Amino acid sequence: MENISGTLQHWVSVDVLVGLTIASIIGFIGSLIAIPWILVRLPSDYFDLRVPRHWMKDHHPVLRMLGLIIKNAVGALFVAVGFLMLFLPGQGLLTMLIGISLLDFPYKRRLEARIIGQPAILNVVNSMRYKFHKPPLTLSSEFHG
Repeated sequence: MENISGTLQHWVSVDVLVGLTIASIIGFIGSLIAIPWILVRLPSDYFDLRVPRHWMKDHHPVLRMLGLIIKNAVGALFVAVGFLMLFLPGQGLLTMLIGISLLDFPYKRRLEARIIGQPAILNVVNSMRYKFHKPPLTLSSEFHG
């Protein structure tokens, strides 16, 4: 164990390791708070492909473009952090799902529905929603686990 620690300290400073550890702890605690908060506040038909979604539809085009840039940047950050959480403490899949829902790319809604339609994920999300007296998520029949 000392050999691994010594080799690691040779390549990465102790300050960086402490910083990464603190960031990991903050990310873990943040995901425990933010992810349920977001998933509970979504409309129950958010992942239903039969229901159209229009983000900032009636806003000024410049404001809409600025909002889309910020939303996509935050989405990319959530996907990257969610991927890291697959190997570090945290709710990786749910964090990645939130990130994907913020990004704009072709067939995004189908991917979201496929991810949330996995029985284990859908059950976790719906149990969170139940605790906060929110209706369960509805999905198109083709994606319902």
